Amino acid sequence: MMHRWILILGAGLLSAVLFGPVARAADATTYPFHGSFEDATFALENAILNKGLVIDYVSHASEMLSRTRADMGSKVVLFDNADIYMFCSASLSRKMLEADALNISQCPYNIFVIDRKGKVEIGYRHYPKGIMQQVQALLDQIVRDAVSE
Repeated sequence: MMHRWILILGAGLLSAVLFGPVARAADATTYPFHGSFEDATFALENAILNKGLVIDYVSHASEMLSRTRADMGSKVVLFDNADIYMFCSASLSRKMLEADALNISQCPYNIFVIDRKGKVEIGYRHYPKGIMQQVQALLDQIVRDAVSE
């Protein structure tokens, strides 16, 4: 039964990865990082911490994709490395949730670092109009700080 759920989850993730690039340009902003993946993750961690924020979790997405690639019947290597950093801002989250409690679906915020064939990028997904643009502005500033280190 557990194996079935892993296959279903994996198929869903694979679909998102395969069909995601079609909408990528409209749904995410990325900035090139001139350095290694490890340097990029270090710079991003510092940029998040320098804003007084706490990193709740780091998802090692490329490890999961690599580990499940054969189970999904694929030989495609999507990323050499890919991590997603998840965190929140208590004050900004309070503000966005008081505006609309269903903004909880936007939590936690996340910023990704990807490495594809030596091209390292740091980015974030776009958020809805309104109060969520304040979150997007925070993410943009954090990413800009990280790529300028």
